[in-house]
Amino acid sequence: MASRQAPLCGLAPCCPWFLGIVLLMDASAWPANHSSARERAGNREENEILPPDHLNGVKLEMDSHLNKDFHQEVFLGKDMDDSEEDSEPQKSQRKLMVIFSKVDLNTDRRISAKEMQNWIMQKTAENFKVAMAESRAHFRAMDTNGDSHVSWDEYKVKFLATKGHSEREVAEKIKNKWDLNIDEETQEVLENLKDRWYLADNPPPDLLLTESEFLSFLNSEHSRGMLQFMVKETIRDLDQDGDKKFSLSEFISLPVGTVENQQHQDVDDGCVQDRKREFEELIHANHDGIVTTVELEDYMDPMNEFSALNVAKQMIAIADESQNHYLEPEEVRKYSEFFTGSKLVDYARSVHEGF
Repeated sequence: MASRQAPLCGLAPCCPWFLGIVLLMDASAWPANHSSARERAGNREENEILPPDHLNGVKLEMDSHLNKDFHQEVFLGKDMDDSEEDSEPQKSQRKLMVIFSKVDLNTDRRISAKEMQNWIMQKTAENFKVAMAESRAHFRAMDTNGDSHVSWDEYKVKFLATKGHSEREVAEKIKNKWDLNIDEETQEVLENLKDRWYLADNPPPDLLLTESEFLSFLNSEHSRGMLQFMVKETIRDLDQDGDKKFSLSEFISLPVGTVENQQHQDVDDGCVQDRKREFEELIHANHDGIVTTVELEDYMDPMNEFSALNVAKQMIAIADESQNHYLEPEEVRKYSEFFTGSKLVDYARSVHEGF
């Protein structure tokens, strides 16, 4: 398996991730190298055939960075894109309160951890349904001969085409077993992709993926075997001492030389605090100082109910100013950007309006 440089906290400038420490900062202030889910839609042709680094409703990205949009994705589900288009504060507030009423199953005008857990599970399933539909469309586009399979060679041709190579020339070189003349970085990506391809290819392996196998290849979280592969990859990236586990210091380490000035140092310090909190509150189950493959798999499994409950408690704690372990309408309004990515600028005027 090809090696990769371990992606740790991230290259400076870094951004606030999972916990949304700066809850009310403008989205335009976020550094560009950690773009939002919408910005990740660039390079569309390549994104369509590569396993995505980002999947809505999943806490950890494929590069081991925290998904800074996670809370919004599991709170809004498929309505996330629509919320960005609503620039009018009153309209945004109404939508937010509609969601509040859906989460509040017993209609007591407050959200419990159990209610938030149920909602997270529902929205995660919704996000996955969208991802699966997109993956099916990509499979059908790549199955050019209509035999309900995609071969590794077919995939490799399409992938290299996104890198500027001629499909016809690559196909001819593969057919004649000629050297593809690709750069080292692209070769390394291909080797990692082939590892994933083999894992998605159910026995007996033939390097031909069916639609369901292709879905597992693109969206590892849908397959237990591929999820375990992701866990191993993540631990490999984070594990600095070779014990096949990782400690808090390994999880929060910054690459040498990434801090260029005091401003970047301050932002990186925020990244470290985010990752420290994530490690201590959600990943590190038994609090023995070490995260094992079992603990990380539970954390990375988006349909793990215990993990969803922990996330629910964490989300409530962020906005629970009354410290009663519930979310109330005023708290959700005040921390609207944490839940929806959209700040309600007329909060002071509208906080007393009914819903």
